[in-house]
Amino acid sequence: MKEGENEKSGLKDSPQENGVQTNQYHTISPPLSPDIQEEPFSTYFEDKVQVPKAVNQTFSFRKLWAFTGPGFLMSIAYLDPGNIESDLQSGAKAGFKLLWVLLFSTIIGLLLQRLAARLGVVTGMHLAEVCNRQYPTVPRIILWLMVELAIIGSDMQEVIGCAIALNLLSVGRIPLWGGVLITITDTFVFLFLDKYGLRKLEAFFGFLITVMAISFGYEYVLVKPNQGELLKGMFVPYCADCGPVQLEQAVGIVGAVIMPHNIYLHSALVKSREVDRRNKREVKEANKYFFIESTIALFVSFLINVFVVAVFAQAFYNKTNLDVNLMCNTTGSPHQDLFPPDNSTLEVDIYKGGVVLGCFFGPAALYIWAIGILAAGQSSTMTGTYSGQFVMEGFLNLRWSRFARVLLTRSIAITPTLLVAIFQDVEHLTGMNDFLNVLQSMQLPFALIPILTFTSLTSIMNDFANGLVWKISGGLVILLVCAINMYFVVVYVTSLNSVLLYVLASLLSIAYLCFVGYLAWHCLIALGVSCLDCGSRMGLGFSHHTDIYLLNDMETDTVVERQDNALSGY
Repeated sequence: MKEGENEKSGLKDSPQENGVQTNQYHTISPPLSPDIQEEPFSTYFEDKVQVPKAVNQTFSFRKLWAFTGPGFLMSIAYLDPGNIESDLQSGAKAGFKLLWVLLFSTIIGLLLQRLAARLGVVTGMHLAEVCNRQYPTVPRIILWLMVELAIIGSDMQEVIGCAIALNLLSVGRIPLWGGVLITITDTFVFLFLDKYGLRKLEAFFGFLITVMAISFGYEYVLVKPNQGELLKGMFVPYCADCGPVQLEQAVGIVGAVIMPHNIYLHSALVKSREVDRRNKREVKEANKYFFIESTIALFVSFLINVFVVAVFAQAFYNKTNLDVNLMCNTTGSPHQDLFPPDNSTLEVDIYKGGVVLGCFFGPAALYIWAIGILAAGQSSTMTGTYSGQFVMEGFLNLRWSRFARVLLTRSIAITPTLLVAIFQDVEHLTGMNDFLNVLQSMQLPFALIPILTFTSLTSIMNDFANGLVWKISGGLVILLVCAINMYFVVVYVTSLNSVLLYVLASLLSIAYLCFVGYLAWHCLIALGVSCLDCGSRMGLGFSHHTDIYLLNDMETDTVVERQDNALSGY
């Protein structure tokens, strides 16, 4: 009965049978009315991948292969153009010194993705669906809007990354807005690949990851980074002679790697495998293989990120604009005007990064770089679209035709991107990218706090709820990540040097912190901090049991008495 003290917050009573509370970890599913149950509803993963049955095997490569796919789709968010730009800026500004930050950020990301995958496997519902059923109407709508903002910000970086790649490949003939339109069109085409089978769609994403690995790996081999410095920077958590610039870059790495919408995405992708949630052994096995697959996928993404950091650390760390201007002039590059002939430190983005590679290592380096950026942008745009659809359907419970859902979610994300592309030129996008990074950093609590809350509740996860170690470590990790990203936001806002913006930011911060505090309050109660449970309804429809409220509107296929759980020490 160790969770008894936690089950006090307020929320609606769940069904009872013979006076006994009912719940079972493997039978949580969304409620469906009789009319809706009779209507087929098109989802994105209708043809679930069958998992081979293996008796008395601790590990099976056949099973691992069956579970391989969702983790690699998830890992694409770690390789989007925003991450690539963060990588190259890290190398250019700090050399190899911040590789350890990238390593630790990826490990933290893996632990958070583990929580997302477990929620989807155990409950059969993704995070947006659980939020829709568990939070009251007003907080639920606010949460949805915040996550949508994060998706829009990420999508803008991804689509513009594709447009920049097309501009480089066409030697400037395709303008930024033209590249955006092309990306929008081919994204619609690629998104319907799953009509030919889920495994074919996953194979296509695997192909794009391979293209990135080959493209950025080629640059790595071409530049020949110092391996000793690389290993030192990766495993020695220290940054010698680093100042505010390097500190801000380290914070930017964390913000770029851990993205809020990716938590929602991964919790949905794992539903594509056929797992009998009534069988505890199968659920445990699925969690194990999904974690192994996610580890492999994020290891691959980490290596690709290291390629980019190392290339720019070796070739362009401590370089000045004058150095690049002279080299571009020597090689006859048409882009030498991008770099004024002064001794200020070189500043690069994914566009200028391709240009300087072309100046120093030849046109092939520029075009191969652009191909890698195109693969990164195209793949992340597609997974971003899936994220938007899962989030919108989950929070709003939409039951539209598939085309209508794709059109709506694409329009919301693409419209601001197209406006930026029309009124902004390709050489001056760094300021916008900084703003988008800040926007996404601010949305992190709206993914991390709910995922920790729900995976810590035995009423939802039963035997698979977070243990004490995971509750404490998860809470500390999320607190650390959110604090780091809030520092990044504060640094950005203070650099604007506008009293009006300061006042506006202060007002928004009050509302923002109040909502984060609301989510954190429920999270802490779920983690076992029962002293925070005031036991009142607070005017939002809460009753007296956190776990019970968080089962609101969920059905069970099989009834299991909690008395049995209590007798067994559960």
